[in-house]
Amino acid sequence: MWQFEHAIETKAKAEAIWRLYTDLTTWTSWHNGHIAEATLEGPFAVGSRGTMQPQGQALLPFELTEVEPLVGFADVTLMPGMDVEIRFFHDLTPTSNGLSIRHKVVIAGPDADRIGPKMIEHFSHAIPQNMETLAAMAVEGNLGHEG
Repeated sequence: MWQFEHAIETKAKAEAIWRLYTDLTTWTSWHNGHIAEATLEGPFAVGSRGTMQPQGQALLPFELTEVEPLVGFADVTLMPGMDVEIRFFHDLTPTSNGLSIRHKVVIAGPDADRIGPKMIEHFSHAIPQNMETLAAMAVEGNLGHEG
C-alpha cells in the first residue's frame, strides 16, 4: 500500500470549499489541468458513480464511498487493466484560524507496489498545488456554476 497526505489551513469557509467539491464542473479548474474532465451520474452522495479523465489519459470510473456535507468525502477509482484501487479522501476541519483542508490518496492492491511509487510521486506534487488552488478559488468566491 502506498499513500500520500497533505493538509493546509485557509480562511475559506467550509461552505465554499464544499460547493467546489460538489460541482464537478469546477474540478478541472482546481486540479490545475491535471484533470481534463469530471462527471457524476446522480447526486453527490454515497454510491453515485462518475468518471474523471486525467490529462492525456483515458476516462477512469470512480464511485463516491463517503459523503458528509461540509465535512468531507471519499471516492474510489478501480484502475482498468490493473489490480489496484486508488482511494481519495477530502476532509474539512474548522480551526481557530479558519479551516483545515486535508487530502489523502491511498493506492492498494496486488499491483500497488508496481505502480504506486510513480503515482505517489505525481500526487505528491499535484495534490498540494490543487489544494492551494481550491482554497484560493473559495476565498475569491470563484465557485463555479450557480445551482
